Amino acid sequence: MIILDALERRLELADPPQRIVSLVPSLTEWLFTVGAGAHVVGVTDYCSEPAAALIGLPRLCGTKNPDRTAIVALRPDLVLADQEENRERDVLALAAAGINVYVTAMRSVADVPAQLAALATVLGVSAQAASGLEALCTAIQAAAHRTSQRPRKMLAFIWRDPWMAVGAQTYAGDLLRLCGAENLALQLPGRYPRATLEAFLALRPELILLPSEPYPFTERDREAFAPFGEVPAVRDGRIILCDGMALTWPGGRTVEALRDFAALVDQPATSSTSTSSGSRTTASKTLTPCPPPTLSPPKSSRTSKRR
Repeated sequence: MIILDALERRLELADPPQRIVSLVPSLTEWLFTVGAGAHVVGVTDYCSEPAAALIGLPRLCGTKNPDRTAIVALRPDLVLADQEENRERDVLALAAAGINVYVTAMRSVADVPAQLAALATVLGVSAQAASGLEALCTAIQAAAHRTSQRPRKMLAFIWRDPWMAVGAQTYAGDLLRLCGAENLALQLPGRYPRATLEAFLALRPELILLPSEPYPFTERDREAFAPFGEVPAVRDGRIILCDGMALTWPGGRTVEALRDFAALVDQPATSSTSTSSGSRTTASKTLTPCPPPTLSPPKSSRTSKRR
């Protein structure tokens, strides 16, 4: 059969693929959700869910540096990649080696059910995927029609040194928009704008998100905001450590993410003397704000792994 991926690249498959390599952590999780997990023969080092099902599967390095030789040796019928998650050079090299590579490009929440439905057809699992996709469409429609307070001015960082934030034409940015946030990073150029922390905070966000991936933000990263006590998010204790998977993994997590981030955005600001927990929040738990940081000089930056 002749199929087109999300980039309208033409692929030819004789039958639904029986040997699948996934280079996208969120798609790896989705494959097992829709019953295609038995056909997965290789994943990236960053594919972490479902953890038990992935034990023993070949690991093929990172999403940005996959081991192409090892992938070819696995003789996959289909490799799954994503326009944002993976590099074009790797997709082209695998295609040149005779490997079918199906690329997704989810830049909005609405892209998710449409592209997953198309992929389910390719994999021959449309029936198994139907209930999840229906629930997702229902959640998206509900989010689009939700009534809320005025949009809350927000920044969602994805990296530091340099500081980078979620910007235009991104799944995470659209998710937060549907949840009632006004993304101040849209005032800066690029899909993932980079700037000094001073420049970002000059936009005066009321809410700041520090997700656990792709940069692994932790409690100590909040210290960088200490000198900016006049910024509403800092003053009001609205610097939130959140689950990066909930924010950035499209698919089965989207339904809960739409609910939980909407609840977070709608939460009233806490007082500057808040003693609420600073623990990381997840998509399955109530999202709670961290207390305002102690006004002390920020520590020096540290090195982290890119996802």
